[in-house]
Amino acid sequence: MAEPIRVAQVLNRMDSGGIESVVMNYYRHMDREKVQFDFYLVEGSSFPQREELERLGAGIFPIPPYSRPIRYHRVLYKAFKERRYKIVHAHLSTMSVFPLFAAWRARVSVRICHNHTTAYWGEGIKTLLKYILRPFNKIFATDYFACGETAGRWMFGNRCFDSGKVTVMPNAIDAEMFAFDPEERIALREELGIPQDAFVVGHVGRFTYAKNHSFLLDIFYELLKTRPDARLLLIGGGKLESRIRSKAKRLGIEKSVIFAGVRADVNRLYSVMDAFCLPSLYEGLGMAAWEAQANGLPVLLSDRVPMETIVNESCRCLPLKDVVKVWAIVLQKGKRMDAATVPNIRTYADWIKRQYIALANL
Repeated sequence: MAEPIRVAQVLNRMDSGGIESVVMNYYRHMDREKVQFDFYLVEGSSFPQREELERLGAGIFPIPPYSRPIRYHRVLYKAFKERRYKIVHAHLSTMSVFPLFAAWRARVSVRICHNHTTAYWGEGIKTLLKYILRPFNKIFATDYFACGETAGRWMFGNRCFDSGKVTVMPNAIDAEMFAFDPEERIALREELGIPQDAFVVGHVGRFTYAKNHSFLLDIFYELLKTRPDARLLLIGGGKLESRIRSKAKRLGIEKSVIFAGVRADVNRLYSVMDAFCLPSLYEGLGMAAWEAQANGLPVLLSDRVPMETIVNESCRCLPLKDVVKVWAIVLQKGKRMDAATVPNIRTYADWIKRQYIALANL
């Protein structure tokens, strides 16, 4: 039997973020006799999926952060050249230019720039850097991927997108994994110390500027005025977590906010929730919102989240300029519905397998 094509997947950290979930979903359902993944991840990452990846046959390679560009480039260039990859698939938004440049120097024939996000000027220098680096990705990439139309047009431009040069690779999920389970709801509420009759608002995502956790705390603070039994369940980790913990304490709501950390069983935790809120400042798609809709949860998004994220009537959208009282009222009005139909991972895993095989054989 022929050896599988090994694809170098370059990410940042492997925690409960949306991009990592996307890649893991595809990997779990990939025909691994035909295509295998090697994961290049920032050293020191929280890594709940390590055991699963090793069991499935993935290679796991720590790399320096791209904030140390010389060492980052040296490590990746050496790895790409020595392991003779035919395909390098970078998932770092505009920062993908760094692994793509290393792959270009190592003469990797297929270099995929895969965009999962957009930008917002409120991040200052970080946003400016994104706009400066954005055009260079097209220079060093041979193929352009995006999670949806919004992300594709932002990264590669309207002309490139309209010409059909951008491949949209949906953030497909295994909807069955996210189905509502009343028994899990009871058991996990006990585990997390949440009363069975409490109203739980949930959020899944890394603690970053884009996710707008600070505004989410303001919404929850307002909601507690009418629902003192409520809990806010925050799943994920990140550099801004300590700041959000401090704000919860300043607001006097720390006992009602549960920081669940990075978990490998995020799919189970949606059943704990009664509503899901994603007040992001920007998103490429909003993977967690699809997962929540697959669970049947009422979902409330900001107007900065692409409309592609809305797949059923349980999902509402509000402007970020609206006062928090409006957000709190709408959150309480939502009701569980039948699970939404979202892109099926089994169908799309077979599709991307065929894409990889075709690209490797060019």
